[in-house]
Amino acid sequence: MTRAGADALEKELRNLKSVERPAVIQAIAEARAHGDLSENAEYSAAKERQSFIEGRIQELEAVISAVQIIDPASLSGHTVKFGARVVIVDENTDIEMSYQIVGHYEANADNGLISLHAPIAKALIGKSRGDSVEVRTPQGLRSYEIIEVIYE
Repeated sequence: MTRAGADALEKELRNLKSVERPAVIQAIAEARAHGDLSENAEYSAAKERQSFIEGRIQELEAVISAVQIIDPASLSGHTVKFGARVVIVDENTDIEMSYQIVGHYEANADNGLISLHAPIAKALIGKSRGDSVEVRTPQGLRSYEIIEVIYE
């Protein structure tokens, strides 16, 4: 995982523990004050939210404790590997795209961060500038040419 990805997970964990958890405990207390819990929708919703928060806290703690931080700036080379920012062009439409290959927990395709396990990342890994790759997408088979491999 990159340092930015680990920092984002730690920030989410702090927020869950210091903001979300106390808020849901307060919501449960207020819902209990309304009486009969068997027909109390607020209580049920708060308990469900509490369950989600506690599960996410456990998940994040497990991931953070086992994470290995990799600094893409310390990497170099011309082949695509974890941490690389890859500029590609769709050979059918000439649309240029840029993606950074990151860990599963930090992936966010809308921000150009794709999981190491995504089909396009799997196709790019091990390839170099000028190589073409084919990727099966929901729109069908697509061909991309690697324009640039950047480690920043």
